[in-house]
Amino acid sequence: MTAYRIKQIETVYEGWKRLLKLTVQMPDGRTMFREVLDSGEAAAVLPYDLERRKVILVRQFRAPVMHVEGHPDFLEAIAGLLDEDEPETCARRESLEEAGLRIERLEPLGHFWSAPGMTTERLHLFLAPYTQASRVGEGGGLADEHEDIEVLEVSFRELAKHLTSNRIADMKTAILVQALQLKYPQAFED
Repeated sequence: MTAYRIKQIETVYEGWKRLLKLTVQMPDGRTMFREVLDSGEAAAVLPYDLERRKVILVRQFRAPVMHVEGHPDFLEAIAGLLDEDEPETCARRESLEEAGLRIERLEPLGHFWSAPGMTTERLHLFLAPYTQASRVGEGGGLADEHEDIEVLEVSFRELAKHLTSNRIADMKTAILVQALQLKYPQAFED
């Protein structure tokens, strides 16, 4: 595997994201081309209130979901792209912007490639405890970023049902929910 070499990188399109065309030399000397969506890094956080057995999720417009499934909204964890900052800073900023939550403590789960065959996006995942006092704003996202985010407080029981019924179809959110279930299995019991 070490004999693969990227020989050339060409920007095919630059807009909200960049589409790159990579020329790759294979170990046997042949050349192949790969298109790569240059997305950068992101952070996602699942705030949870263990005492009340609640989590915060958001519902927002996702163009690819509408294109494939025909509906415009998607249920997921709070997330956003890193703006030249640290993943923890991004997770706190997005929690405030999207859900009106001031997050004090983050519990890192690691970083994961969202789709390594096509994008450079790596997601830094966090669980984060919150209380009712953490709700310091309305949330809803930023108007200048065309965000129209609905904030939902969901019970642990409902969260588990969303996951098993595929109403949570977002991979980062599924990982976060499963991490929460592993950490606090008793909180998901009746």
